[in-house]
Amino acid sequence: MTFSLPAGMTAETRSISGWGRTNPAAARVVQPASMEQLQELVRAAPPRSMIARGLGRSYGDAAQLAGGTVIELPAFDRISLDSTSGTLTAGAGVSLDQILRMIVPAGFFLPVTPGTRNVTVGGAIAADVHGKNHHVDGSFGNHVRRLLLMDGTGTLRELTPSGQGCVATAECFWATVGGMGLTGVIVEATFSLIPITSSLISVDTTRFRDLASLMEGMVAADAKYRYSVAWVDSLDPNGRGVLTCGDHAPVESLAKAQQAHPLHYDPKALASTPPFLPGGLLNTFTVRAFNEAWYRKAPKQREGEQQAMAPFFHPLDGVQGWNRIYGPAGFLQYQFAVPTEAAHLVPRTLEALRRVGAPSFLTVLKRFGPSNPAPLSFPIPGWTLAADVPAAVPGLLEVLNRLDEDVAAAGGRIYLAKDSRQSPAMFRRSYPRHVDWNHRRSEMDPGRILDSDLLARVERKNEGGMAHELTQG
Repeated sequence: MTFSLPAGMTAETRSISGWGRTNPAAARVVQPASMEQLQELVRAAPPRSMIARGLGRSYGDAAQLAGGTVIELPAFDRISLDSTSGTLTAGAGVSLDQILRMIVPAGFFLPVTPGTRNVTVGGAIAADVHGKNHHVDGSFGNHVRRLLLMDGTGTLRELTPSGQGCVATAECFWATVGGMGLTGVIVEATFSLIPITSSLISVDTTRFRDLASLMEGMVAADAKYRYSVAWVDSLDPNGRGVLTCGDHAPVESLAKAQQAHPLHYDPKALASTPPFLPGGLLNTFTVRAFNEAWYRKAPKQREGEQQAMAPFFHPLDGVQGWNRIYGPAGFLQYQFAVPTEAAHLVPRTLEALRRVGAPSFLTVLKRFGPSNPAPLSFPIPGWTLAADVPAAVPGLLEVLNRLDEDVAAAGGRIYLAKDSRQSPAMFRRSYPRHVDWNHRRSEMDPGRILDSDLLARVERKNEGGMAHELTQG
């Protein structure tokens, strides 16, 4: 649904999609130049007509709205570092890449970073992103001290996690964290940083021959390392893998030559994928060859290797447009979280993907610590597995639907920022606080002007295509 734009604002109709390049949608894209222009835009909007969008790194349909208006915020680019308090205030349109280039040379690091630095501050909060340190530091929302939100009435709200004595304000804050941009348009945030003395990470790497020993090693690593992540060979029946753990290297551990510039930081993209790749290039045979090479490349045991931040935290950012390797049909990422006692779903999922012939060269296993108060935040204590698979694999959706049932039955859930296909029933079962969130959303956006293709899929449509509201439980 389109509507008249404020004076002086222009729009561009584009076909947009998530990073998985599935389910593209034509939408009108606007870029407000000021807070006043954004406010005019919001106040002029009819119901279910707009959604904010960052850099498009949600894998599915969270930041798109077919036939609607998509708001981008590159003009909201203020960055202010307070070195004394160790906090940073940034506009919602600022990317984590921009922030890192400022704060690392100043002796700070992000409290949480996902697998790509090409994410905006607004997107990081809306998806409540997590990283390799969730078992220690939680997700991004845990570190936000204050945020400014333009709600669905065009009112600018200042929200804090405690609400400064106001329960409703705190609930609005936590409804926005992980709320996928559906409580209002985030315009600015202040969050805490991690102090560092060098830009290097001290890394320990261990190779495991099977999944059981790998998962045992990950549990043991929880108490030893701030950062840990495992790559799993999805095509190996034994589930062999590589565990990588690390901490920020202190300046005194660096070689003398490096101590002269301990906070040097200059990440670069090393290559770019071709604009078009044949759909069959990524298949079981090519992925098997890649996985074999990746596993053999890793040392059986190596301790104290000093790595630069970019390859440790954001290895795929080194290849521009890597999502094109899956061909024109795109890909899905299946990422779930389950409690510790449901660890058996990790090997079961890998086996199901092998059986249907869904090759994944990017299969990542991580540990989660305690959840935060956000009703739609993804992490729960236990395990999270993420597997990228080509979308065109025959029978894939049926297999994933069956896996969804196992995940929900175990008390788990699917990550909304990565999802492109879960059903409304799955969403309602796996996010038990969705009704509370929806009540708070109704208060913040009473006219329901905010909408997305994700919301349309998990809220308003049941399997028969009939209207269905979250408040029905």
